Amino acid sequence: MSGEGRIPTAVLISGRGSNMVALIEAARAVDYPARIALVLSNLPNAGGLARAEAAGIPVATVDHRAFGKDREAFERAVDNTLRQSGVELVALAGFMRVLTPWFIGRWQGRLINIHPSLLPAFPGLNTHARALEAGVAEHGCTVHLVTSELDAGPTIAQARVPVLPGDDAATLAARVLEQEHRIYPQALAAVASGLHCRR
Repeated sequence: MSGEGRIPTAVLISGRGSNMVALIEAARAVDYPARIALVLSNLPNAGGLARAEAAGIPVATVDHRAFGKDREAFERAVDNTLRQSGVELVALAGFMRVLTPWFIGRWQGRLINIHPSLLPAFPGLNTHARALEAGVAEHGCTVHLVTSELDAGPTIAQARVPVLPGDDAATLAARVLEQEHRIYPQALAAVASGLHCRR
């Protein structure tokens, strides 16, 4: 698939961007249906920005702190940056901002997220510690479409890992992260392929 035919995609990050790297690596394949056109962070010092630049990906920062408590004004600035870059699909990869219905509506059906639990179990934060406290036998990760209800959009892909004796939140998180890196590129490809067919 030519670069022109691939769906231009932005990855939104707030931290080191390990899932972002997995998406960039996958998108290097000539037949991958998405092209990473932009990496955007809400924090200027996010470690993933340097990693994206090193991979030759354009980067941008829209610092949410400059907008105070006006979340929609921040999101309008993000939206403007995405549209100026010709982005058609957005993948959240450790983007630590709860999005408003305005932004979600603007990108409905074209906004995906990866969450470190087997949704609908353990939405929100601290999923690994909560899974251990609950005594579940299995944990994992979910890629889903983003809707206005937090971590409740339709599931695109899931991966399961066993919870092992002696696990703590860090060891369980590391096992889940390996699966995140595996399924997120697959899920992005599936969504991008669907968008390509509707063009």
